[in-house]
Amino acid sequence: MHPSELSIALFIFGLAYAVIITERIHKTIVAVSGAALMIASGVMTQDEAFYSHEFGVDYNVVFLLIGMMVIVNIVRETGLFEVLAIWSAQRAGAKPLRLLMMLAIVTAALSAMLDNVTTVLLMAPVTLAITKRLSLNPVPYLIIEAVASNIGGTATLVGDPPNIMIASKADLGYVDFLVVLGPIVTVIMAVFLGCLKLFFGTMQVAPHQANALMQLDARDAVQDPVLLRRCVWLLALINVAFCIHGALHLEPATIALVGASAFMLIGHATKKTDGDELSYLTDVEWKTIFFFIGLFILVGGLVKVGVIRFLAGQLVSFTQGHPAATTFSVLWGSAILSAIVDNIPYVAAMNPLIVDLARSAHPDVADYTTLVHQPDILPLWWALALGACLGGNGTIIGASANVVIVDLARKAGYPISYWDFFKLGFPVMVGSVLLSTLYVWLVFLR
Repeated sequence: MHPSELSIALFIFGLAYAVIITERIHKTIVAVSGAALMIASGVMTQDEAFYSHEFGVDYNVVFLLIGMMVIVNIVRETGLFEVLAIWSAQRAGAKPLRLLMMLAIVTAALSAMLDNVTTVLLMAPVTLAITKRLSLNPVPYLIIEAVASNIGGTATLVGDPPNIMIASKADLGYVDFLVVLGPIVTVIMAVFLGCLKLFFGTMQVAPHQANALMQLDARDAVQDPVLLRRCVWLLALINVAFCIHGALHLEPATIALVGASAFMLIGHATKKTDGDELSYLTDVEWKTIFFFIGLFILVGGLVKVGVIRFLAGQLVSFTQGHPAATTFSVLWGSAILSAIVDNIPYVAAMNPLIVDLARSAHPDVADYTTLVHQPDILPLWWALALGACLGGNGTIIGASANVVIVDLARKAGYPISYWDFFKLGFPVMVGSVLLSTLYVWLVFLR
């Protein structure tokens, strides 16, 4: 690689990353512009950007996201999420602390099945309505839902975009994530719920407001009972398919696309106006999709010029190749850096670094899956997933779900400051990563 191409790649990536952090320009515009510069400058060819498995766009991630977004857009029309929120409030007896815990549990569970960004988009408006009815400050509830969504999303392959990216690069399946990360996420969530009383144990609600909420009928929120029943069954089938995708010889992206197609077909049957079914596609978060596409090409440029290989070598030198030291460096480094910057571009940069670590440590292993599943490499993937997903709770910009919650709260007239989020999210992040450190050591390194 010519030194000038190395300099160009570093300049383009560094400039793009800096602008993304400042949020002066929308991150999608920055990522796509940076990707275009990577190709136009000659750092990458168009074939490498669009077709290379090593350097180019990871279409498994792209189409998995598209499929899940379509599914959620259709499920949203049934009123299922409003039903869950009202049910949670009534199960909590309209008591503020219990309501907070129930909404956190529902948010975490939905984030594991869907994804954290979509979940907070659906839960936040309902939470605002419930807290308004009870004359409660919605800010603590919204912050807790953002934190819970990041914790719950850590448990599964589809729960958080970093996990989708890691699964594709590490050749890991849905069950792998559920079996390995599910237990520690359950423990973290239980500790998190137990600590909520320390922060919010004094909130009160007027009796007449609580009675009014308890008299609501959750069934009134169902907008289309027939579509709801069909969607629940189909959603269950899709999650089962995710669990057994290895036996089906199908990638998660394929299952998501098949599921999205089935959802669109049953949604089409309930549409009253010709052409309305296209809203399922137009409502997809295309700016997020193109952000990923641009990001993959930006990071691919760094991989091609050798920057990632150099960083992998530095990490090995720093930890002297000791498995535990390397794993914990990845875990805590990922958590801290993901709290400072969005965890999605961070994971995009770390994925090829771990692959290069594997190649350096096992140059004689030719098969890719065998290479990235070596006993000393596999813990690095789980450390990256835990650090990136849980580290996102550290600050208001650490995860996309946080940014979405803050934006929705601001539009509703309840601004959330950096400090409001930090004083709750950062302690949760530190505590959850400490628990993860103990878990990784007991399971993989002892």
